[in-house]
Amino acid sequence: MSLDQPTYERGKALSEQVNPGMEDALAARYDALVPGLSRMVVEVPYGTFYARGVVDEKTRLLATVAALTAQGGQTKPQLKVNIASARAVGASREEICEIIYQMTLYGGFPAMINGLNAAIEVFEAEEGA
Repeated sequence: MSLDQPTYERGKALSEQVNPGMEDALAARYDALVPGLSRMVVEVPYGTFYARGVVDEKTRLLATVAALTAQGGQTKPQLKVNIASARAVGASREEICEIIYQMTLYGGFPAMINGLNAAIEVFEAEEGA
């Protein structure tokens, strides 16, 4: 993806690749409360940060899973989205669980257990799909 491409277009392409329908879901839920929020989420995280191309998408999403895990249980919805996105770009269950396990050192055992519980929910949803 070229950094010369406008950030919204870059973000839209990437978000549809790793999380199809995300912008529409965000718009339906939040845009009446905060107009333009769905576009901002596509443009800023996906179009500005995730699309930089310095590291591959799998590495970037595993780093995101690590950060959200270390923050603890309050990030569960976002953690589940990013675990599913990491799976969509090729991260294995074992890689995701190892990253979450590693966060015991930084977020503690409760954060790691909460992260594994989020991963289990994502994996179970995959099996049911």
